[in-house]
Amino acid sequence: MTDANVTFQSEEGIHTDFKEKMTYGDYLQLDTLLSSQKRLSDHHDEMLFIIIHHVSELWLKLIIHETKAAIKAIERDDLQASFKMLARVSKIQTQIIQAWDVLSTLTPAEYMEFRDTLGNASGFQSYQYRLVEFVLGYKTPYILKIYQKDPEVHTILQEAYNAPGLYDVAIQALARHGFAINNAILHRDFSKTYQRDSSVESAWLDVYKDVEAHWDLYQLAEKLVDVEDAFQQWRFRHMKTVERIIGHKKGTGGSSGVGYLKKVLDHYFFPELWAIRTEL
Repeated sequence: MTDANVTFQSEEGIHTDFKEKMTYGDYLQLDTLLSSQKRLSDHHDEMLFIIIHHVSELWLKLIIHETKAAIKAIERDDLQASFKMLARVSKIQTQIIQAWDVLSTLTPAEYMEFRDTLGNASGFQSYQYRLVEFVLGYKTPYILKIYQKDPEVHTILQEAYNAPGLYDVAIQALARHGFAINNAILHRDFSKTYQRDSSVESAWLDVYKDVEAHWDLYQLAEKLVDVEDAFQQWRFRHMKTVERIIGHKKGTGGSSGVGYLKKVLDHYFFPELWAIRTEL
């Protein structure tokens, strides 16, 4: 008798009759999940390509879930609750950053064997990635055109596009705690990408100069920096993985590929939180 059998038999309470009970597979709908990896070619490595993107989309779903909850928590001034959610987002980000290391085991020669089967499908079209950008405050109007094919997705994106992002509600929290914030910033058009403002920079600088007096706001600021830092690492690893596999070819979705990915590396979601580090 093997050790495994001895161990199993010693656990007398283990359930084995699931004819009328929910199983692990039922709860997770594994039949649906595990049957979703449908290769369009016979190439062995296409399975890697599909699974990496499926896993990343699941993590993006959780990032959106946690970030939206953090926004609501900050709006009701429950900053402590938001810290837990944003800390979880940062941990999730480490997972999707490391996913690029797995995808980078795909060589250019291997990818070229099945790339044409993708047609114009591209990660550039990931609506969940766009949702993450929107909830963080980066709004790009031309992106919405990609999703007109799916009215339900387009509506979800449009709502997030017009709603205040994570940084907007953080700035509103600064105002509620007595900091003088430019009224135009507090009542700005949230469909526009946020631009650096001197009143916001001054407020964050005061928070960092007197941490004990503004401990919750200081913690919020550092959680935001954690999220942006990880997001930029994700963007960088994305760019380098693409460059490693296809060089400077155009993306399947028509983007400039590496060129586009390099440009977005220069964008900051929370610009004042980075600027004040020079001033302190």
